[in-house]
Amino acid sequence: MTTMTAERPDAAQPGEMPYFCCRNLNAYYGDSYIVQNVSFKLNRGEILALLGRNGAGKTSTLRAIARASTPELVSGEVILDGVKLHRKPNYVAAQAGIQLVQEDRRIIPGMTVEQNLQLAVISGSAGWPFERIYELFPRLAERRKQEGVTMSGGEQQMLAIARALARDLKLLLLDEPYEGLAPVVRHDIAKALREVRAAGITTIIVEQNAVAALELSDRAVILDTGEVVFDGSAKDVLDSEDLRLRYLAI
Repeated sequence: MTTMTAERPDAAQPGEMPYFCCRNLNAYYGDSYIVQNVSFKLNRGEILALLGRNGAGKTSTLRAIARASTPELVSGEVILDGVKLHRKPNYVAAQAGIQLVQEDRRIIPGMTVEQNLQLAVISGSAGWPFERIYELFPRLAERRKQEGVTMSGGEQQMLAIARALARDLKLLLLDEPYEGLAPVVRHDIAKALREVRAAGITTIIVEQNAVAALELSDRAVILDTGEVVFDGSAKDVLDSEDLRLRYLAI
């Protein structure tokens, strides 16, 4: 496995605890061993592309980090900003600043854009004010009184990310944020995520469009059958035809 660390001003010094790390995560769906000794770490404000073929364990790793009910995390550590979360329920992980935006976005029917945001704040500590969110996503500002589920897929994805920002957010986990979206919408979301990075929020992206994820990211981790086979810079993956063909088929 290749191990490299991106150079950033806030990078942890030798012996210091990184801003986020998972160590030797092992997780199961029933009897299926899905996540196998997965370890990596991130500095504050970095974007990581978590990549691999279908079934490699990417979404399961995100869910294990977020302390979702499945898969079952049987061993390993999840530590964010000095707080150990690996034996905590998902609501404690959320209160500590981990927000998972799932592939299906989970926009609440019967509620407007603004009501979806208000519910996020009610259920947790407040994060970005709504006006700042609307500056980041002007389309949501235009549709703040529209029922969320009636919007386009791209607008729903923006709303799903906006709900995470409305809470006290330290680690944003995105599962397939570009799926089914037009290139212009993907561009808008990528631009927004760069602004999120500039605000110091750390992000992990699982995305089948590996090139788009790598172009946005500082670092990359590649999984193969649940194990880490590469941990290094996103540029190294973009520059390595061997890595891309062997593990990503691109």
